[in-house]
Parts: sequence; structure tokens; C-alpha cells
Amino acid sequence: MEYIIRNAQIVNEGKRFYGDVHIKNQRIERIANTIENLASIREINAEGLTLLPGVIDDQVHFREPGLTQKANIYTEAKAGVAGGVTSFMEMPNTKPPALTHQLLEDKYAIGKATSLANYSFYMGTSNDNLEDILEANNYKNDIAGVKIFMGSSTGNMLVDDPKILEKVFAGCEMLIATHCEEQLIIQENYKRIFADRNGHLRPEDHPLIRNAENCFASSSKAIALAKKHGTRLHILHITDALELSQFSNTIPLKEKKITSEVCVHHLTFSDADYQTKGYQIKCNPAVKTAEDRAALWEALLDDRIDVIATDHAPHLLSEKGYLRNADGKLELLADANYDNTAAGLPLIQHSLPLMLQYVKDGKISLEKVVEKMSHAVADCFQIKDRGYIREGYFADLVLVDLNKPFTITPENLLYKCAWSPLEGTTLPSSVQYTFVSGHLVYGNGKFDESIKGERLKFERN
Repeated sequence: MEYIIRNAQIVNEGKRFYGDVHIKNQRIERIANTIENLASIREINAEGLTLLPGVIDDQVHFREPGLTQKANIYTEAKAGVAGGVTSFMEMPNTKPPALTHQLLEDKYAIGKATSLANYSFYMGTSNDNLEDILEANNYKNDIAGVKIFMGSSTGNMLVDDPKILEKVFAGCEMLIATHCEEQLIIQENYKRIFADRNGHLRPEDHPLIRNAENCFASSSKAIALAKKHGTRLHILHITDALELSQFSNTIPLKEKKITSEVCVHHLTFSDADYQTKGYQIKCNPAVKTAEDRAALWEALLDDRIDVIATDHAPHLLSEKGYLRNADGKLELLADANYDNTAAGLPLIQHSLPLMLQYVKDGKISLEKVVEKMSHAVADCFQIKDRGYIREGYFADLVLVDLNKPFTITPENLLYKCAWSPLEGTTLPSSVQYTFVSGHLVYGNGKFDESIKGERLKFERN
């Protein structure tokens, strides 16, 4: 179907202007101040609305295959679309983990059949799949990249063999994305703090156990390997001021070999929030101090941090140590403790509205939000024909009402896990329409699931 979006405030490539957008054959056919009436084309009157390029989330965990009691590709992509996310790149730590080309293609088949958003997946790394990683060079324009857990992980995905790390960084011809934490430091911190607390750890101990020094030790190791081998390295979810000294804003993003990401929850919460949110905000790497949060904001605004993501990582309420009581509130289980509560939180439905809150607060410009959630992600990953409102590009577009608030409630959550650490929060802006590859998949609270998203393609030399 063809569409004309009329009278929208368009935010793109650092500029705001009013105009019309013609969508045809999945792509943006034309952008103009006014487009003439065209017969038999559906028009959307966007007066009072703002048109943004769709959000591209470079780090999500949708739990399929094998962990679908928590989430699946269909439910979480649907939640993302409702929040303005039109494309995602999903992590390999599922069951089984995506450690071979065939297992990766199995996930692509699920995405093709069920995802309402555009999709891509990372190849996982272990201590024993080096041949598969090197084989992935043959299809580097068809996958998001290679993911290395250089800290804690599930199953056999913790890569702690220095020889394997050396060979992966030396041989990989595409982007390597790393989770950087140092397991030995985490273990030492845990033993010390466990003894200090007489075995009674609390949620606020999490950033002490998974401290800044732990993150820096691992990320500095990854950066040294990348510099040694000329590897394209992307460090995920930076959480602290200590690590920021390793990143630069002196060259354009497209020329950077080493890039970084910040997640919305690390821009939102601090260690003070463990008092009220408890294990709801337990995640790896940990939410740290208010000073760290302020440093992340500064680095985001001055371009030492390149992109914003979610690390969307749903768990069942019971796995987080909670139940929903008769009043609909989250209540801590009697037997919940530090060791039996999962790390990770669901965020993809609210990442864009949350950042629009910060626009209202004057912390960041709307143009910068678009840059960090769309343009820069496309540039960082060299995604083909997406991330911008440009003629000829895929029509991945979001219309938001900057002045239509909504409150996050259990009833309007679309996550399969059915909870959010943001419950009860009122955000000032809401998503009204979402186009994915030219298809109006979400409009005024309703979904058209007749067409699924597309597999992302990359342009890598």
C-alpha cells in the first residue's frame, strides 16, 4: 500500500522542518514541502505530530529459541514496534546458543515468520567455535556481527581463553560486540562483600560486586586487542565514568574503529534506586552511582558514546524475585535473595518515549535522540538503506505526539513477561504510528500483522 504522510514536523539529520512524505514499494518515494494529491493513496494527516526515523536497537535479548517462557521474537518485536522501534539486533545467548551458521539461520527463519520489526542476529562466541566465527566472514553482510561475552554469561558463552580471544580479534572481518566484565574481579568482590554482610547480600550490593574496576579491566583488554589487530570493536552498555576515558570524539563516527553504547536504564537509574526498585533493576553490568550516570550523559552528548540501546532482557517476575499482589503492585517474594534473582529488565516498548521525556526535561535535544537511536546505529553497523528519512531509503518511520502523555501500567504492557521497572511512570509523549519497511504495522493502538519485517542487510567492505 502507498501512503502520504502530510503536514508532519520532520526531524532528520540535525534539522527540523515541516512537510509531506510519500511511501511507495516499502521505501520513501519523495519528501517535499507539499506533495500533490495522488489518487487511491491513503493519506495520514500528521498535523501536530512529529515524524522520526524508526529506532534501531542494537542490543536485545528476545529469548527464542529455548527460553520462550520469558519472551519470544513475536511478542518482544511487537512491543518494540508499539514503542517506535522498527529494527533490532538480537543476542545469541538462547538455548541452544547461536554458535553455528545453521543455528543462526534457524533464528532468522523465526524472525521471518513472526517478527513485526526488521531483524538481525549476532553470531555467538565460545571457547570452542573458532572455525564457525571465521566462517562467518563469508556472510558478514547478512548478520549483525559477532558477540563476545568477556564477562559473565550463561551456558558455555563466557570466553575466557586468551588464545581464543586473540584469534577471534585477529581473524574476524566484521564488527565484534563485547559485554565487558572481568569475572575474577566479580568473584573476588562477591566473596569480600558476602563476608562483610554475613551472607546477607542486598540489591544495592550489586554495583559493588560488579564495580567500575571490573568493567574497565575487561573493556581495556578488548580495546587493546582491537588496536593490536585493527578489529572493528563495539563495546556494549557502558555504565561508569572510569571506562569513558577510553573513547574518543575527535573523529567522525564512520571513521571510528572502536565505538560504544549506553542503555536507557543506565541513563535513568542510579544506585539510590535500589532502595525502591530492588532486584527489578538488577542487570549486568550494574546500574552504578549518580556520578557515573552524570558522566554517561556528558559522554553521550559530546559523542564519546555513540549509540543508545536497551539491552532488553526480560525475565519472569518470579525469576526476578517478585509477584504481583491483589492490588496489581509488585511485591518481593519472601525467599528472594541476591543469588536467586535474575539480572536483566524489559525496556524496548518504552525506550523512545523515555528519551522523549529527557527532551522535555531539556537534558537532550530531539535531534540528538534521533542521531543516537537511529542515524548513528545505522552508521555504526553499516546498515543498508535504513536509519534516515531519505528518498530511496526504506520507510522505517515513527509518528509521535510530543504532547500526548501516557502512564505505563500492567494493562498496556506488551512484553510476554508482563512487568516493567517503569510501571506507574507517566511519560509526556506517545507513539501514534509506526511504519516498518513501508508497512503501517501500528496505528492508534492497533496492529496490522499481515506483513512481517525484513532481514537487515549490511554494507561492509
